Amino acid sequence: MVPDLNPVVLLFASIFTSNILLANFLGMCSFISISKDMKSSNGLGLAVTVVLTLTAMLNWVLLQYVLIPLDLLYLRYIIFIIVIAATVQILEMVIDRVSPALYMSLGIFLPLITVNCAILGVALFMQIRNYSFLQTVIFAFGSGLGWWLAIVALAAIQKKLVKAPVPAGLKGPGITLITIGFMAMAFIGFSGMLSVQ
Repeated sequence: MVPDLNPVVLLFASIFTSNILLANFLGMCSFISISKDMKSSNGLGLAVTVVLTLTAMLNWVLLQYVLIPLDLLYLRYIIFIIVIAATVQILEMVIDRVSPALYMSLGIFLPLITVNCAILGVALFMQIRNYSFLQTVIFAFGSGLGWWLAIVALAAIQKKLVKAPVPAGLKGPGITLITIGFMAMAFIGFSGMLSVQ
């Protein structure tokens, strides 16, 4: 456990300076693919935030009360992935029921949240850093918000780039990767203010 870590510092650090996406580059696949449309980006950002928070909480409980007491730490990756897959499956059914249009716009990327490495990365960071339950929830929620903020920002920038005079050789993936690089530098620029280890 990291007792001296202020919850507000942890929240802001996980959103900005230690952004799971732009500082650790976890979860890039769906980030790049979905960020072309603002509505889909918002929907996926919300879904990733919910999944990150719920799975980190469940994985922390399983780690502390099942895996460690029963000396089953070697099963942690399998257990973490099963929890993530089950949570995504439930969320997928809920989104399909509540908002079929969003479900259709997210397409294959909604079930692919299961293999989004940001989700597993947060679970592993919470274990490696020995976070308490509250710290885990704050870190997971902040990481989700940071991922959401990044995908919405990229979607907004890409919407503006449609009308921008981008050289032909950079159109499409080229300008997207350059934009992500600048976004990462902007987020990491805050790193002197707050960071989590």
